Amino acid sequence: MELILCRAKIHRVRVTDNQLDYEGSISIDPDLLEAAGILPYERVQVVNLNNGARLETYVIEGKRASGEVCLNGPAARCGLPNDLVIIIAYAHLTPDEAKGFKPKVVQVDQNNRPIN
Repeated sequence: MELILCRAKIHRVRVTDNQLDYEGSISIDPDLLEAAGILPYERVQVVNLNNGARLETYVIEGKRASGEVCLNGPAARCGLPNDLVIIIAYAHLTPDEAKGFKPKVVQVDQNNRPIN
């Protein structure tokens, strides 16, 4: 049996843009991705604190040191600039691996810069 656990999240990050005319995904500043250990093209869940929307998509790198979090393509319908979201990556772990497992949680400042 495998369990699905949150392995990393970027907590309460602000959406900076949304681009409907794009093929899809979420663009994220590489500084945020590296802080959380989330890889380009990895599947993530995005939870919008402003409207309750939840979506799954994949990550692409945005502009470094920009604080960028841009919802692209259909995901653009799930949030507006300045909405607060939580970006969550999951891992499949065995029960033994899951015992004592702690996810990497990245907190951000008001400019989407990692603060921990």
